Amino acid sequence: MRTPLECPPLRNRPSSLKMRPVSWPTTIFFLIWLCNDVVSKRNHTLKPRVVLPENYVKEVRPPARKGQPVIVEFSIYVVDVNSINVEDMDFRVDMFIRQTWIESRLQLPEDIFEEGDDHVTLPPEFFDNLWHPDPYFLNSKVTEIAELTHKFSSVTLYRNQTVRYAARMHAIIACQMEFQLYPMDIQSCPIYIESFSYSNQKVRFRWSEAGVTINPELKLLQYHIGEPLRLEETNGYMIDKDGNYSRLVVYFRFERQIGHHLIQTFAPSSLVVMLSWFSFWLDLDAIPGRVTLLVTCMLTLVTMFTGLRADIPPVAYVKALDLWMAGCMMFVFAALGEFVVVKVLDKQYQMNKNKAQESLPRIIPVRLNGDKGSCGTVAAWEGSGVRCRKVDVMSPTSPAAATPAVHPAPAATPHLIGIERRQSILQVAWLDADTGQERVLWREIDKLSRVVFPALFLLFVTMYWPVLLLKTKTSS
Repeated sequence: MRTPLECPPLRNRPSSLKMRPVSWPTTIFFLIWLCNDVVSKRNHTLKPRVVLPENYVKEVRPPARKGQPVIVEFSIYVVDVNSINVEDMDFRVDMFIRQTWIESRLQLPEDIFEEGDDHVTLPPEFFDNLWHPDPYFLNSKVTEIAELTHKFSSVTLYRNQTVRYAARMHAIIACQMEFQLYPMDIQSCPIYIESFSYSNQKVRFRWSEAGVTINPELKLLQYHIGEPLRLEETNGYMIDKDGNYSRLVVYFRFERQIGHHLIQTFAPSSLVVMLSWFSFWLDLDAIPGRVTLLVTCMLTLVTMFTGLRADIPPVAYVKALDLWMAGCMMFVFAALGEFVVVKVLDKQYQMNKNKAQESLPRIIPVRLNGDKGSCGTVAAWEGSGVRCRKVDVMSPTSPAAATPAVHPAPAATPHLIGIERRQSILQVAWLDADTGQERVLWREIDKLSRVVFPALFLLFVTMYWPVLLLKTKTSS
């Protein structure tokens, strides 16, 4: 009994080899070559002995009925989806892909199957000796078979001459993403599987019963994979190859989870807008505090908006998040504009008030002793004129001696009333008809803003979210 690497005895060789005298180096070289030749012949005998006939040509597709293509069934098991990159608009998927077709030229002896099995699994090197379809991912950037010490692939042969090829692959798939509804967008990313060399008249792809399944433990950070997945079997016309080619399509729906943006974007921006309303309760004397509050709110929103723009590519259209941030910034800017308006009105009010005080009648002190340069009268300014009235002087013993009799001044003339109206403060202040108290315009604007601004922001929120949810539902 010889080992596989043991050389056969020389007595089985031709007699000419024994009769010719040779040197020892030549003899040793010849024996080594002879041993390698025998071992190699034994290894090559395994391939035709197992499954392949001698006239098998792997470049020729399996025979089929006249005019019928070879049917190749596909199934995919998605292990993981990661690196959904919105800047490069692609995502990476790790998956097991299986192809199944019938190879009627196989010769399958019974001794290759284990007892009770209807299939045998061969190493991936055997796959190169078979005819196999040439599918490729039409929209992939990178596709490769995973490997550690060897490629993770295998070939399984069934008794009914069915061939199944399985491999662990990872691919980076390009996806044309749309961000109009960001951050409530739903990305529909297809994977196209197409035959490269064989037209649909030669090879046809179709989904198996398993189709595409997803790992139930798969979880994404910002997305949720919508199920069920949509599968299609179509034919794609390739201009460069001038023909129709069988194509399989699976659509992945990546629904962005809104929880992250509610916490990081919508809630903080809403609080900043509400913080700007506190300025309506601050008096105009607190100018530094009021200006600092409003400017800080504006800068906070600008910084937040700039940080959010770094998460998505610069697109040429308006996104839903842009509308929200623009609305928040508009409310803060309006509060800042309201402060400028009330400050101008307050300044006008103070100017008119000072002018009105200067134009009021002035009372001249009365001298009752009749000194030189004065008379025993009460002198009162009435507009631009002066009227003197006599005062009855009582005796010292009289109870009313110390109290001069002051006669009421006559009513103002219409001319003076017109001047008073032109110089009045009715533009920025007025008297309340019910209470008789003075009402200042800038104070009324502040009071009104305390109600109008929250009401308008509530209206903006109630219009923004229903419309966004409705568009998200229709786009899905």
